Amino acid sequence: MLAKRLITILQYLFFLLLGLGLLWLSFQKLNMKEVYREILNADYWWMAASLILTIFSHLFRAARWNLLIGSMNYKTRLSTTFAALMTGYLVNTGVPRLGEFVRCGVLSKKEKIPFNALFGTVISERIFDLLVFFIFFVLIIVFQLQLLSNFLHEFFDPFLNKIFANIWSISIFFGSLILLFVILLVYWKKNRTKLRTKAFYQKFSDFMVGLLDGIKTIKRMKKKGLFLFYTLAIWFFYIMMIYVGFFMLKETSHLNFIAGITVLTLGSLGIIAPVPGGIGAYHFIVKAILTEIYHISPDAAISFATLTHAGQTLLNVVVGALGYTFLIVSKKLKPSNDKL
Repeated sequence: MLAKRLITILQYLFFLLLGLGLLWLSFQKLNMKEVYREILNADYWWMAASLILTIFSHLFRAARWNLLIGSMNYKTRLSTTFAALMTGYLVNTGVPRLGEFVRCGVLSKKEKIPFNALFGTVISERIFDLLVFFIFFVLIIVFQLQLLSNFLHEFFDPFLNKIFANIWSISIFFGSLILLFVILLVYWKKNRTKLRTKAFYQKFSDFMVGLLDGIKTIKRMKKKGLFLFYTLAIWFFYIMMIYVGFFMLKETSHLNFIAGITVLTLGSLGIIAPVPGGIGAYHFIVKAILTEIYHISPDAAISFATLTHAGQTLLNVVVGALGYTFLIVSKKLKPSNDKL
């Protein structure tokens, strides 16, 4: 147990240091006085508008989650679902991906819904959002092929060259994974009767049943049209969040809606990176997008990345804390599924 905790702490510290390293690279060789001037002179009314749009996207995400939960015949309130969602975002600010478990945990306790079923719905959400992300990724390539070609070559060519230069290492790695899978499969076939009697197997089996039940929610859902509408609304407000944010700085104010899609889509890679709160990774990617694709000065690019990241982090912390407080003080509200 101690060794496991130590590994977890070391892993967290590694990714934190990685994020800080990327942050240092993002600010390296910049005119810090100019960056400070850009941030100081930013129009913070546009930041406020951007954050309000973000809240709308989160509300639609909570409403969409309600649809998935409702398809399993469980009841939820939008208020508690939104509060649980924002609590998860608050936790993600400090510990990446843990927020997905936390939001399921707090909603499970609040509304008496099985945790594994809720976690299955979260996976359903992520699969669908990954599909939307892929569509956006294709669109920004199609509509901005000329702008993106140099950017993609600069960032991916060195990586691809390394892969082909070390083909034996790649072959050994994937060969080892296949061998490990075969060994585990043979072990399972020889010992499955004995394994099925173990307590951990039953717990795992029950968890997987609930998980699959949650994943199937989209197929069973009656209001598929409403689910699609909520999904489009979520991503529309995400794009508007970035697009409106462009007006904070004079140098980015000319960027259009397509540029908003580009920054959102590629910048999301920094947010989902396994570094606390996306720190460093988001700054590095957004700065690269703005400077290499749209020829924004590095000082203005990093100022925009810093402002948007700080604004979103502050929103997650404040609204997330309020959401968790709401879940605590509303204990007198009877759980929606007490009779189920």
